[in-house]
Amino acid sequence: MGVLLDDNYWMGLALEEAKAAYRLGEVPVGAVLVLGDELLARAHNLREATGDPTAHAEILAMREAGQKQGGWRLTGTTLYVTVEPCIMCAGALVWARVARLVYGTPDPKAGAVDSLYDLVRDRRLNHRLEVTSLVRAAECRALMQDFFRQRRDG
Repeated sequence: MGVLLDDNYWMGLALEEAKAAYRLGEVPVGAVLVLGDELLARAHNLREATGDPTAHAEILAMREAGQKQGGWRLTGTTLYVTVEPCIMCAGALVWARVARLVYGTPDPKAGAVDSLYDLVRDRRLNHRLEVTSLVRAAECRALMQDFFRQRRDG
């Protein structure tokens, strides 16, 4: 399998997680964390269900992987997430030493990778990530748009 096929496959799993969040009434963001061809963790937003402002898909996936791996350093891993990470999640990716980030659709209001900031590649920090964007972007964007349209139209 080539890199593009791998990215499409893993983003498909992240989209499944985002759809699970949607069904729960959560903002539909899903994430999977992989090491090579091994799935370490998968998660979706759970802020509403838990009352936890940090319960973003990326954070939950990193927590699960860290527990599974027995440590906070997620060196060599790739995080796939349906929406460009926010400041909190981008910072956590740097601190966790994630090697690569692949995201679906940009977040022009809160994105901290390409839209508002470039936190994950900031040379002032001690770790930087490789970034691939716009993988299955139309699907990721449509899910977000449908969710917020439904909320507006009630």
